[in-house]
Amino acid sequence: MSNHQNTGSRNILVLGAGELGMAVMRALSAQAEGAKVSVLLRASAIETQDPSRLAQLSELQTRGIKTLAGDIAKDTVSELAALFAAFDTVISCVGFAAGPGTQTKLTQAAIESGVERHFPWQFGVDYDVIGPGSAQDSFDEQLHVRNLLRAQQRIEWVIVSTGMFTSFLFETSFGVVDLANNTVHTLGDWDTQLTITTPEDIGLLTAMIVFKQPRFVNRIVYVAGDTITYGQLADVVESALGREISRVPWSVPMLRAELAKRPDDQLSKYRLVFAEGRGVAWDKAGTFNAEEDIDVVTLERWVAGHLER
Repeated sequence: MSNHQNTGSRNILVLGAGELGMAVMRALSAQAEGAKVSVLLRASAIETQDPSRLAQLSELQTRGIKTLAGDIAKDTVSELAALFAAFDTVISCVGFAAGPGTQTKLTQAAIESGVERHFPWQFGVDYDVIGPGSAQDSFDEQLHVRNLLRAQQRIEWVIVSTGMFTSFLFETSFGVVDLANNTVHTLGDWDTQLTITTPEDIGLLTAMIVFKQPRFVNRIVYVAGDTITYGQLADVVESALGREISRVPWSVPMLRAELAKRPDDQLSKYRLVFAEGRGVAWDKAGTFNAEEDIDVVTLERWVAGHLER
């Protein structure tokens, strides 16, 4: 076990520069106070001529964030561990899109590297409460990551549980908020709860958790922009739009039947897990942001800024 529990993170590596990775790095660079922040990117991403990628690289440079070449998909565990070993903190912002086995591989590399502290990609639900064998089979790997971390004493770890990304709740493909058809669907029943947090707030809160003293060691830290019911969601959307909306329930039995028809459909898996309501919501009053009195974006604030009458 590391003996650096009060030295703080001074040399930080972020894995990935997607929506969450950028939010985390923006917040880290704003709060760093002398700490160095780097990001692991494929060599092709660093050498790109794509205008949008170049703009991102320019932002990273402006913020003093260095780039490090590495390939999470192709590099071996030992090769990744050698890259990680130069840092005291590794924060993975590489999500499920990277494919099965990625979360395990990155965790094994962090452990092998001996990095002081690792924040794995666990920015979502409470996988312990959901348990093994859920409808979303990718969640089983998340449990495996937790088991790997808990079974070792080589490195410290911190898990940040955030609930669903607020924007995902409004994704057209997810189907819960169907603005085109003036409808809100419930996953489960109207009293089923879920916790939501914006990526920007996740970035802010993760950075604050990284630099918090005395530091968090080997524990799960819960955050929440809001914890709501689907009934409250429908009320807020209706109020924001200024018109009555249709409220259509998607029950657990119905969602199970839909998944049985399309057993490989990822969105159907997510809908059923959230409808079952286990491990997808927690009391906002007990979260890190509530305890620290940090202002975060609630459902009402997000809707007010994104939905137009």
